[in-house]
Amino acid sequence: MTDTPQKSPKKRANGAIVGACLAFVVGMVGMAYAAVPLYDMFCRVTGYNGTTQRVEQASDVILDQKIRVTFDANVASGLPWEFKPVQRYVDLRIGETVQISYRAKNLSSKPTTGQATFNVTPMEAGAYFNKLECFCFTETTLEPGEEMEMPVVFFVDPEIVKPVETKDIKTLTLSYTFYAREPSKPVAAVKAREGQNQHKL
Repeated sequence: MTDTPQKSPKKRANGAIVGACLAFVVGMVGMAYAAVPLYDMFCRVTGYNGTTQRVEQASDVILDQKIRVTFDANVASGLPWEFKPVQRYVDLRIGETVQISYRAKNLSSKPTTGQATFNVTPMEAGAYFNKLECFCFTETTLEPGEEMEMPVVFFVDPEIVKPVETKDIKTLTLSYTFYAREPSKPVAAVKAREGQNQHKL
């Protein structure tokens, strides 16, 4: 009867180190995926990094003081769209609700889907830029050659005139960048497909 070879202490230690390293890598990847939505949520709540706020109601306070909002449009590589603001800027009273539009056109020969990210500069003003309606809340799909006008309804919170860091701001820039993405599957279609798969089993 032969004895089973025993692993040396050195080999066992090396195995433990490899296992610990793998666990560390897996943990870091998991944290990276979790950090993205958490960071996005933090930005939306605080206005950090120029992230605008989404609200349900217009302001009931409108100041005599005016502010200019300029509009910027960008398209990331991989999305064959033309994208631009209909107007370059608007002058509005602080607290006043206004609607402006952007226009997008699919320059390709197939349907494409995009999702817009956004921010406001100066970044300190992001917490005071409130959107009631925006194409950026959902993804947008354009057919080949289709052109679409997309509204944004917003107001600048009157509270912007109170903090030292924002009270003297006279001009804001609302900037969007459209990125290509795969269209989301409708929930009904997903459920129907799951039902079909169950019948096949």
